[in-house]
Parts: sequence; structure tokens; C-alpha cells
Amino acid sequence: MDSIYNDLNAPHSMGTTIIGVTYDGGVVLGADSRTSTGMYVANRASDKITQLTDNVYICRSGSAADSQVLSDYVRYYLHQHTIQLGQPATVKVAANLVRMVSYNNKNMLQTGLIVGGWDKYEGGKIYGIPLGGTLLEQPFTIGGSGSSYLYGFFDQVWKEGMTQDEAEKLVVKAVSLAIARDGASGGVVRTVTINKDGVSRKFYPGNTLPLWHEELEAKDSLLDSLSATSPEPMVS
Repeated sequence: MDSIYNDLNAPHSMGTTIIGVTYDGGVVLGADSRTSTGMYVANRASDKITQLTDNVYICRSGSAADSQVLSDYVRYYLHQHTIQLGQPATVKVAANLVRMVSYNNKNMLQTGLIVGGWDKYEGGKIYGIPLGGTLLEQPFTIGGSGSSYLYGFFDQVWKEGMTQDEAEKLVVKAVSLAIARDGASGGVVRTVTINKDGVSRKFYPGNTLPLWHEELEAKDSLLDSLSATSPEPMVS
């Protein structure tokens, strides 16, 4: 029993798959939706892609509490920055703010992040900020527990000059592959596409994702089955 209570009291951790991909004209961010508390799934439909400004979003992995409070701080700083300059912050400025907060608190934060967005100066940009606060500008980046299953896949399939449709399909396919292999990733897939025309969000329910490696198709749980049928009357 003690181990059960320890699991229930464990920190909410986003054993996660997060992805950022650049394409010809913008960026696509993607993530699964499973948040765990120890060995239990605390939230199966959480949103791990958070808005920082109108043109910049952040993908969060690691400790849910750490990544949420960091995002809140950075959003506040960027809001002040926008008021002072009279124009939206660039993706590089947003990523450097995330890097600064992560690095200055590296002994207390357990979170890996991906910052992606579009601005009129440099177009679509993706920055990875792994645990410890390093800033890495990359054409694509992956993070979270599911990322270890995807490095070889991305080395093979990513290419420069992809269209928006190709990039979105790549992100959804990659997240679904990670969900198939990584027990800490699951649920639905969410994507955010950012380009000069604005931002578009898309949602892919778990039962619409492709199955891989002899995965079993999702079935209704026993509780769902019991609640759907009325109990038979008792006969004396």
C-alpha cells in the first residue's frame, strides 16, 4: 500500500513526445497528451503546446509544474517586451528568454522545451532548450521520453523545403510512432502550425492515429461497457 500512495504523491511528469519541424514558410509543433503521476496517468488529454505570444509557441516536457511556471514567467516578460518596443518579439528573443530562465534555475527545474514560431525578420525558426538551459537552433528537434525512438527516423525522412502538408503529416506520423513504443507517451496528438498567415491548431484523436508494430486497437474499457448497459433486475 505504501508504494501506491508514493505513486499518487509523485510529481506530475510529462513523459512526453514533443517535436518541432521547420518547413518552407513556417514551422510545425506537435505533441502527445499523456501526463503521468508516478505510474498513473493523471491526464490523458493535456495540452503541451503553450502560446507565448501571437507568433511564438512552446512545447513542454518533463515536470508539468516546472514547465508551466516557466512558460508563465516568459509570457509575462514577452508581454512587457512587446509593450516597450511596440511590436511583437522575435522567435530568437523568446527562445533566449526561455534559455535564460532555464539556465539560471537549472538546479531546480526539470524540464526540456522546444520554442518555435515565425517572425518577419527570420521567418520560421525552431529552438531546442534541453535540461540545463542550452539553446540550440535546429531545422527540426525532438524531445521527451519518446524522442529516443525517433532520432533515426528523422535522420532518414526529414528534408529541406518541405511543404506545410508534408511537415504536418511528418509530425503526426512521428508522434504516433513514439506513442507506439514509449509507454509514457499516449493519448491524442496536437499540432500547431505557424507562418506568415498566422497560427492554426489541429487535433488528432487517438483512435484516428495509425497503428504500428502490431499494436492492439483501442477498445472501450470495462467501466465504459458497464455504464453503457443498464443492470438486469434482480429476481427473487
